[in-house]
Amino acid sequence: MDEKYNFKKISENRTAGVLLHISSLSNEYGIGSMGDEAKEFIDKLASSQQTWWQVLPIGPTGFGDSPYQSFSSFAGNPYFISLEYLRDLDLLTNDDLSYVKNEYSDGDVNFGKLYNERFDTLKKAYMKFDKSSLEFASFCRENSFWLNDYAQFMALKEENYGKSWQEWQDKYKFRDEKALEEFENNNYSKVNFYRFIQYHFFKQWEDLKKYAHQNGIKIIGDLPIYVAEDSSDCWANPELFCLDENLKPIWVGGCPPDGFSDDGQLWGNPCYDWPVHEKTEYKWWVDRFKWLFSIFDCIRIDHFRGFESYWRVPFGDDTARGGSWVDGPKMKLFSKLKEELGELPIIAEDLGYMTREVYEFRKETGFPGMKILIFAFSPDASSDYLPHNIERDYVVYGATHDSDTIMGWINDHDQKEVDFAKKYLNLTKDEGYNWGMIRGGMTSVAETAIFQMQDILGLDNSARMNFPGTRSGNWKWRMKKGDFSEDLVEKLKLYTQMTGRLKK
Repeated sequence: MDEKYNFKKISENRTAGVLLHISSLSNEYGIGSMGDEAKEFIDKLASSQQTWWQVLPIGPTGFGDSPYQSFSSFAGNPYFISLEYLRDLDLLTNDDLSYVKNEYSDGDVNFGKLYNERFDTLKKAYMKFDKSSLEFASFCRENSFWLNDYAQFMALKEENYGKSWQEWQDKYKFRDEKALEEFENNNYSKVNFYRFIQYHFFKQWEDLKKYAHQNGIKIIGDLPIYVAEDSSDCWANPELFCLDENLKPIWVGGCPPDGFSDDGQLWGNPCYDWPVHEKTEYKWWVDRFKWLFSIFDCIRIDHFRGFESYWRVPFGDDTARGGSWVDGPKMKLFSKLKEELGELPIIAEDLGYMTREVYEFRKETGFPGMKILIFAFSPDASSDYLPHNIERDYVVYGATHDSDTIMGWINDHDQKEVDFAKKYLNLTKDEGYNWGMIRGGMTSVAETAIFQMQDILGLDNSARMNFPGTRSGNWKWRMKKGDFSEDLVEKLKLYTQMTGRLKK
């Protein structure tokens, strides 16, 4: 196909932004929320003349607390609802908030404690909520295409002590309509509680997004290419996935062995049945993108190369070594998205094993790709990630949530690469090695430059969000109150100004 689709550019100017997940904001209630701390962060982004706030997926977290293993592609994470917001609506009391405060320190997120406390606290709010609210009824009606399945799924999960839907009774596992109707009738309050959570999540999200726009800040969201096996998406739409007659996965996603892992990466997410999606004219994908673009100003697609071809592994394998490459939907999907939704501001995460076909596919979509500075400094100067090789239609990052932080890389990485980076960018202790790397990305011709909050703070690998291939201990890092100081705001503003990236 010769036509280049020219999907909407994410910006017409040189811009900059900060990557920080909502969970990493500082507050007194165990995890960052959409409350005052989020608005304070937006204020500081605006003061430092940033354009973008990039977040990780905001869905309810499942196995391993990963935002990339969510119970739903549409729902919001209950943990992100501000308890102070519920207090201001008279749904919680100051005593309720004091009880929660006493459960937590201001350190890393304790997901185990959060799981045991937060739903009990939200149920207190639900007891005081006016279930006859016309606004609530309108929200439920407008979002019924995903909300009803999700609410039933979560209520059934609660009824089954958190077990995967694969372990439920067959009448629920295979979605017997009469059984589901009977369950909802007998457990209406349990089901409706999960609608209540989503109503307040998105009510608060809209307020936060409006505040961001008033301050000139746009929000970049994140779309994981796969969904979790234990999700309402998979449970409610089994025909869209490669499942057998018992609804067990036939193929699961992953990455092949490479220089970082002899066994590759085995993610375990069920692969899509792409011929079925094509027959439905990609309706589920159109709905998913439409929903996410109602929430975010721009979307980063995780593992974008998987739409060109993907590594599928037989279910039950212990490693990803026995997988094989299979064609994805390629431009058929994105042509349909353009037809239905128009031009889309998207960042394509095109990292990992790249081929000429994947490169040409990304160019055909017109989406900007990603360049990561800490991957750039092979001493033979051959890397496409070196600043002098970065082109305009890329988004440059210092590091990502899946990598070392900049200072972690400086401290722990191969010394030859670190020495090359120091010479190439004239990194010095006086400037700060992290700030020299930020300068290197900011001065590149890439139209957009985004840096993790951990790298702006100059933190080492103890502040990493994720160590790929490990199943626990990730996603926990949080800022301390006052970390994003006025001095840092001014320094970030200076680097943004001198590289022509001030927000317009």
